[in-house]
Amino acid sequence: MLEPLRQGLPPLDPAAVSNAASCALPARYEAVREARRFTRRTLDQWDIGDRFDDVCLVVSELVTNSLRHGLPTGSLCTAEQTPPVRLHLMRWTERLVCAVRDPSHATPAPREADDFSAESGRGLFLVDSFADSWGWHPMAGTLGGKVVWALFQLPHPPRPSTAE
Repeated sequence: MLEPLRQGLPPLDPAAVSNAASCALPARYEAVREARRFTRRTLDQWDIGDRFDDVCLVVSELVTNSLRHGLPTGSLCTAEQTPPVRLHLMRWTERLVCAVRDPSHATPAPREADDFSAESGRGLFLVDSFADSWGWHPMAGTLGGKVVWALFQLPHPPRPSTAE
C-alpha cells in the first residue's frame, strides 16, 4: 500500500524558481478555507489556474492533516503569537510544489482504511492520487517540525514560433 515517503524534494534548482509565495495559517479549521483562497489567487496570478482543482484538493488535505495531527493537543483554536502552520507554493517552469510546514516531528502515515466510503482518514491517499509525487522531511535548525510537500508537473510552456 501507500508508504510514507521520507525524502526531500526531488532535485530542483532553487535558483530556477520562477515564483514563490507563502502564507501563515492560524490554528483553526477555517485556515483550510484561507489556504484554498490563497492558492486560488496565487495560481491565477501565475497563470496556472487550470490546475486549481487538483492543487486545491491536495493543499486542503495537507493543511487539514497539519491542523489535525501536526499541532500539540489543545492548541487548535487558541490564539498564538506565531501561526504554527505555513503553506508554501513554489513554481518552476514545469513544476509546482505545495509544501505545508507544522511543528510536529511525527511521520505522516496513511491510515489503514478498509472502508473507502469513510469521510475521513483518506487524506494522504488523495494526495498520492492527485499529485505527481509527495514526501516529507524534518526541518533543521531552530524551526523544528516537518514539511510535507506535493509536486505537480506543469505542461510545457508554449515555445515562441520562429517565423522565417
